[in-house]
Amino acid sequence: MSTPRRFRWAYLGRLAYEPATRLQAAVRDELRAGGAVDHLLLLEHPHVYTLGRSGAANDVVAPPSWLRDRGVEVVECDRGGQVTYHGPGQLVGYPVMDLNPDRRDVRRYVRDLQEVLVRTLADYGLEAHAETRQSLIGVWVGDAKIASIGVHLSRWITTHGFALNVCTDLSYFQGIVACGLQGVRMTSIEVETGRRLDVAEVASRVAGHFADVFDRHPEPVAASDVLSLATAPGATSPPAPSPVAANATAGEVSTGDGSVPGRSVE
Repeated sequence: MSTPRRFRWAYLGRLAYEPATRLQAAVRDELRAGGAVDHLLLLEHPHVYTLGRSGAANDVVAPPSWLRDRGVEVVECDRGGQVTYHGPGQLVGYPVMDLNPDRRDVRRYVRDLQEVLVRTLADYGLEAHAETRQSLIGVWVGDAKIASIGVHLSRWITTHGFALNVCTDLSYFQGIVACGLQGVRMTSIEVETGRRLDVAEVASRVAGHFADVFDRHPEPVAASDVLSLATAPGATSPPAPSPVAANATAGEVSTGDGSVPGRSVE
């Protein structure tokens, strides 16, 4: 029996969006160079709306004064999908992993991320389901969306990932057309169970299920060890992407909630 590949994971606490993007890029570059193992970065963001490749500026419906008063940043990114919200009380997961040679299937990768979240929610007594229709990709409890997924792959190395509402202030979703779905009802573990969970504890559950679903051996590491990767010599910053690019560039694919399906990864 072959030994499972390993992945390092850490809960990083609250990290702004731009440093988190730099961190993903640093781990991705090390993977490409053969000098790193797969990572699962688990964290929370300050209030931010992110526009994916299928997004548009008018998906943010809140006026500038509302954004300013609530301290919400608006950024563009190269993940698939449209616009979503990240903020305190929401667990964001960024798997930076090499799907070569045995998992080169974008749809399978997205399904596996959904399965990780469905299993995590079952730990808290919630019967969640994964939605596979392109416009509805994510994880749902009944008719309410509890987790969003938006990923980017380049040469079969993944970035971006998922966002699970744990004890999120759901009022912030009112400022956007979430995932391009008019009138979608968002929910959280707290709303569904009446329990206000510690996000770090949920992160540990996610890491365990991630190991099982992806057949990887988990190695918990200190947050400081992971964060240092973004400041290591040779660490690079990703270019600023366009918020409305819907098609994949050569060797790349992005997909997520409400995405236009891209070409297969080369």
